[in-house]
Amino acid sequence: MVKIKPFRGIRPPQEYASEVASRPYDVLNSVEAKTEATERSLLHIIKPEIDFDPIADEHSEAVYQKAVENFRLWKQRGWLQQDSDEHYYIYAQTMNGRTQYGIAMCCHFEDYLSGAIKKHELTRVDKEEDRMIHVRNQKANIEPVFFAYPDDEQINAIVEQVVKSNEPDYDFTAADGFGHHFWVVRDAATNNRITELFAEIPALYVADGHHRTAAAARVGQECMHNNPSHQGDEEYCYFLAVTFPASQLKIIDYNRVVRDLNGLTEGELLEALNESFEVEKIGQQVYTPVALHNFAMYLGGEWYSLTAKAGMYDDNDPIGVLDVTILSNLVLDKILGITDLRTSKRIDFVGGIRGLGELQQRVDSGEMKVAFALYPVSMQQLIDIADTGNIMPPKTTWFEPKLRSGVVIHSFE
Repeated sequence: MVKIKPFRGIRPPQEYASEVASRPYDVLNSVEAKTEATERSLLHIIKPEIDFDPIADEHSEAVYQKAVENFRLWKQRGWLQQDSDEHYYIYAQTMNGRTQYGIAMCCHFEDYLSGAIKKHELTRVDKEEDRMIHVRNQKANIEPVFFAYPDDEQINAIVEQVVKSNEPDYDFTAADGFGHHFWVVRDAATNNRITELFAEIPALYVADGHHRTAAAARVGQECMHNNPSHQGDEEYCYFLAVTFPASQLKIIDYNRVVRDLNGLTEGELLEALNESFEVEKIGQQVYTPVALHNFAMYLGGEWYSLTAKAGMYDDNDPIGVLDVTILSNLVLDKILGITDLRTSKRIDFVGGIRGLGELQQRVDSGEMKVAFALYPVSMQQLIDIADTGNIMPPKTTWFEPKLRSGVVIHSFE
């Protein structure tokens, strides 16, 4: 069972919401952020290296302190203001005509440590440390993490009632064409009922933001150890998440491009693939995988369909059945000699939001020799893996749309 609470959100006035709200820190590089950042953009707080000329090292002490200074300035200038009362918030996103409705809430760090908040990816210590510095310095969760919860009819009914009965506090379309809609849950009884209902939810699932979740939990632990009067309900025990019903979320493909063929010719690669796959040459027309265990490959200006042969994978193994595992075991490792996806410089990963044309372009340019497109993982596969305590291979899931940062912030100062 999970423990959540409402909070006094720090958020922009309505007239500044679309300008303050930004893409997350980890989906654009510093040059892109500097180009994209307008005067009030949260990018000045989450990627403050852009305020230096030339752009500074994002891990330098001066940059960490600039983040604190900018957060303070945004509040002083009224671009971010704190609500006087604790609330939950409904945060909905629209992409390609489909809308998903999440609840912005505070989750307890002990639920992460106990496993009631379940993960499906490993984290890197260096990335955790970087995020910890930001949370510790700001005494705030500036950017939310993205969670899923098992569908609950009563919670869905509350969300539907809030949305139907109230005009949104924010309603804007970002530059990428995705819609963002936001309601403050102002009724005290409704807020209390949300807390009660989530107390009966068996688990939450990290969809996107494993490093931010781990960092927030570790800062909560630090604060606990530094407070001899710790009770367990202090504000530092909680961190910011937007939590969606699992059925509303859509995972899109996360694809691979490889720099070389491990000494093989194109013909030798195709011959090696025939051992484990039914290989069909499609031609120059882009091919999209049509089902689990079917892959697209772009090689030498041609698209191919690869379908894993029966017996090449284990449908009863939650990890072994994943297409990323099949591709890694039968192609990347066995044929191309890439044994560690986390450290190899011979492979790169391309989120499906960029389209399969991005794979073709990177091969045609000569930068890469071969590209593989995968059928997306399902939410049920993610939940099965998290429930069994397993970990997905690197770069398996890509969630879209991303949460905008700066729509609401949680402070524990």
